[in-house]
Amino acid sequence: MIDETRIAVGVSYLVKIDGQSLGEFTSCDGLGVEVVLESREEGGNNSFVWQFPTRLKYSNVKLTRPIGEGTSGRILDWIAQAPQVAPTDGHIEVKNAHGDKITGWTLKQVLPVRWSGPGLNPDQPKVLTETLEITHRGIAAD
Repeated sequence: MIDETRIAVGVSYLVKIDGQSLGEFTSCDGLGVEVVLESREEGGNNSFVWQFPTRLKYSNVKLTRPIGEGTSGRILDWIAQAPQVAPTDGHIEVKNAHGDKITGWTLKQVLPVRWSGPGLNPDQPKVLTETLEITHRGIAAD
């Protein structure tokens, strides 16, 4: 039997930077790592090309959520410090609809990249959202 409290359905993503909560987000895109390969051709060998791993490349993470009272304030305060802020660890925790933790990741040396607020267009009524993009130098599962 499947334990439905451990399934990531109707999830939210709680984000903390240096222990300080930035709140919960409804969308999280870009968690990933790529092994960058260097190709080398060997003279006289026409069967294949050698592939050598050189480094790891981490993609930026984009977090999105509906605008709520005070949601943007913590993010904008953090971004305002960006020119002087030192990279710090971040944490993304996946929660199910009941608020129980499903899984999580620790991101190493997180820095803010971009924040975008809602498009304010009265002709298209919809949920207003904000998006936070962050960069990091490593990821580990909890």
